[in-house]
Amino acid sequence: MEAVSTTATESSINTSLETCVQQYEEYFIPPGDLYCNWTWDSVLCWPPTRAGTTAKQRCPSDKGIDPTKFAYKRCSIDGRWEGRRSGVFTSPQGWTNYTPCFTPEMLQLIKKLYAGSEDAAKVKLDIAERTRTLEIVGFSVSLTALLISLAIFCHFRSLRNNRTRIHKNLFIAMVIQVVIRLTLYIDQAVIRGASSEHQAPGIRSHHRQGIDNTPILCEASYVLLEYARTAMFMWMFIEGLYLHNMITVTVFQENSHYSIYTVVGWGAPVVMTTAWAVTTAMQYGSSKCWWGYNLTHYFWILEGPRLGVIVLNFLFLLNIIRVLVVKLRQSHTSEIEQVRKAVRAALVLLPLLGITNLVNMTEAPLDRAVWEFALWSYTTHFLTSFQGFFIAFLYCFLNGEVRIAVMKSVSIYLSLRQHHFTPRRNSAFSGVYITADNQPPQPVTSTESHHSEARSCGGWLRLCCRGSQPSPPDTPAPETRV
Repeated sequence: MEAVSTTATESSINTSLETCVQQYEEYFIPPGDLYCNWTWDSVLCWPPTRAGTTAKQRCPSDKGIDPTKFAYKRCSIDGRWEGRRSGVFTSPQGWTNYTPCFTPEMLQLIKKLYAGSEDAAKVKLDIAERTRTLEIVGFSVSLTALLISLAIFCHFRSLRNNRTRIHKNLFIAMVIQVVIRLTLYIDQAVIRGASSEHQAPGIRSHHRQGIDNTPILCEASYVLLEYARTAMFMWMFIEGLYLHNMITVTVFQENSHYSIYTVVGWGAPVVMTTAWAVTTAMQYGSSKCWWGYNLTHYFWILEGPRLGVIVLNFLFLLNIIRVLVVKLRQSHTSEIEQVRKAVRAALVLLPLLGITNLVNMTEAPLDRAVWEFALWSYTTHFLTSFQGFFIAFLYCFLNGEVRIAVMKSVSIYLSLRQHHFTPRRNSAFSGVYITADNQPPQPVTSTESHHSEARSCGGWLRLCCRGSQPSPPDTPAPETRV
């Protein structure tokens, strides 16, 4: 049986050539014994090892690595570090077996990624880097659109009804998720950039401190991220339920349900996220920042309810389209027009109900062809990162009530500004006081034209996005059926 030597660096792992040289440059090999020289394999420093034995060290602490396990390196009977296969000496440093160090999720990921050629694996990694840039751009655009939409919904009193309250809660959940994602992505990019700039040949760089490598803070960030995602799905479910009831239920008392919506939208995700976080913490232990937690079976504590929301919303969508088709047939419109309006209504409801997230829940095709992985990757990350923009655009910027309220406010502002800055002419009547009986005509606003323009919007958009004609800005709009 082959001997296994445990190195003296188990408790303090050398992670650079510099420290390796300092520790072993004066090491004295006993005379008459055959040893493999000390070496550094770009990750760990390996001490001189007796020929015919296998050295082992604690695995380094890194993402997807279990630091409680060991890495191995074989020294041949003739005093040389062996390669990947016994009797093969590919380089003076030999080959280090880090396979036992990987977590099961990381090991499965590597096997799928390198199922084909190594060149194909590198191309897939490049695609993953580019999609991260796409995500940062998409989330930035979505964050801007969502914040503008929230400002509009909160500013105009005519938009304060239960339907827009539900929209606002959904937008807030999406904003929290987007802010956390952007913070983590930018933090990772800064740390990675700083490490690559200061990395010298033969030296394994020490990472700059950030969220990604700070214990507790990193885990807490991902817990809050998953809570925000779960809350987003729950508010998408409430959006689908509310719209379905408004269209299909004959008598629907919406005012009595808003408090229940609030409990379900923000309270239920607390229970689910807490259960997942406790289970994951017990499973991962000291693993670095729970890397790969979305690859474990425990993640279905969150993904299961989210998938259930998508299924329910899809059923709501089918029933809404059915009712819409019935109403269109009763209006004696042509069959082609009926199909066109039904398709438009379905497309405009897909992002609001979260059905586009179904693509993100499918497993990444790492073991497939490069073009298949690229198609999945770009489609998935485009839909998820720009989802906030699509929802804000369809349900705020194109909303008839929002357009009327904004146009009315802008027209009043412009008319008052024009009246305030109108220069007085020097005439014989410039000193005459204007009384209440001879008030000059006020500037005519274009509110009526804005109302007529908003009414000319497509019926499908009013059916999906509008509840009623808006009241004047001074009084809240009454709740009516869609």
